[in-house]
Amino acid sequence: MSADNSFKSALTAGQAQIGLWLSMADPYLAEVSATAGFDWLLIDGEHAPNDLRSILAALQSIAPYRSQPVVRVVAGETALIKQVLDIGAKSILVPMVDTAEQAKAVVSATRYPPEGVRGVGSAVARASRWAQRSDYLDVADDEICLLVQAETVTALNNLESICAVPGVDGVFIGPADLAASMGFRGHPENPTVQAAIENAMKTIIASGKAAGTLTSDPALARRYLELGCTFVATGVDVLVYAGAARRLAAQFQGSTGASAAAPVSSSAAY
Repeated sequence: MSADNSFKSALTAGQAQIGLWLSMADPYLAEVSATAGFDWLLIDGEHAPNDLRSILAALQSIAPYRSQPVVRVVAGETALIKQVLDIGAKSILVPMVDTAEQAKAVVSATRYPPEGVRGVGSAVARASRWAQRSDYLDVADDEICLLVQAETVTALNNLESICAVPGVDGVFIGPADLAASMGFRGHPENPTVQAAIENAMKTIIASGKAAGTLTSDPALARRYLELGCTFVATGVDVLVYAGAARRLAAQFQGSTGASAAAPVSSSAAY
């Protein structure tokens, strides 16, 4: 049996992958999103109210469809990463990685010994189909797609060394936290922040690693894709719903305030 992760294969081949952020923390809505045609769906365990069981339910809901799930863990802790991998996540996004040392530790958490420190319990795990994948332990390390988030000034200063870490498949620029770190909290659209984001993307791409980010601005998403980004999330489910619901209510109730029909910026939220 060979390693199997079509999302990782697409990134390696430089094929652009368009995604949607799942923050509803509801498997029913995850499945609805999986029918929309996105290449990947981010199950958020950092800012959305997800736990291990709801992440598992989302993975199961998405599984029959072509959209590939990526799980964002709450933190880059070895035990948390182990649990998410065991329930079947093949692609994970780790927030707040500021240094190459942190990146190396995260890589180690995704690898079995002797290459890493991931605990061996695959026989009872969904990842191996409960031991039906008899050579899972042989292919698992190659199957994992590890994406790390660079979202502070410190991370950008260390970006080249983070990208140089073997086992890091891609780097995601977090616009909201980066804007805050740069002194522009709530304003990722600031030209200074955007210049830093574009420079970071160029550094990531030049390193041979995949670059990604999140934005609800279609023009900005296309700009990032033109720069060579290969995994770009173009919206957040809960904000897509919130915007649509507010616009619908405003049509029938009259505008009670500018906020009723105002667009919601996903990059400002994440």
